[in-house]
Amino acid sequence: QVQLAESGGGLVQAGGSLRLSCAASGRTLSANVMGWFRQAPGKEREFVAAVRWSGSIVYYADSVKGRFSISRDNAKKTVHLQMNSLKPEDTAVYYCAAKATILKDTALDLYDYWGQGTQVTVSS
Repeated sequence: QVQLAESGGGLVQAGGSLRLSCAASGRTLSANVMGWFRQAPGKEREFVAAVRWSGSIVYYADSVKGRFSISRDNAKKTVHLQMNSLKPEDTAVYYCAAKATILKDTALDLYDYWGQGTQVTVSS
């Protein structure tokens, strides 16, 4: 099992920045891929970004490319999501997720482990 705990959410004005962190514990060797997803009220959970174990292979949703940056620190067993130029439409609960399989890293249903989520609210 892998346990994930997110932190760093909050309220920010449009154009501002936030940095989310996700701390992993347990069988972290199973976390070959770590990702961030988000779910806005009344909407389905959607992919935001993912990073593989090496840190050199990353994926982003088109809606966040150029504004968000994902990174991981394997020594500290953490993954970060730096969010810049935030927009009101980025408002959602952000979830950290992890999986062992290195395939289709944008696919929500392939992730094995999930955190509880952290709220991000962007005011206009």
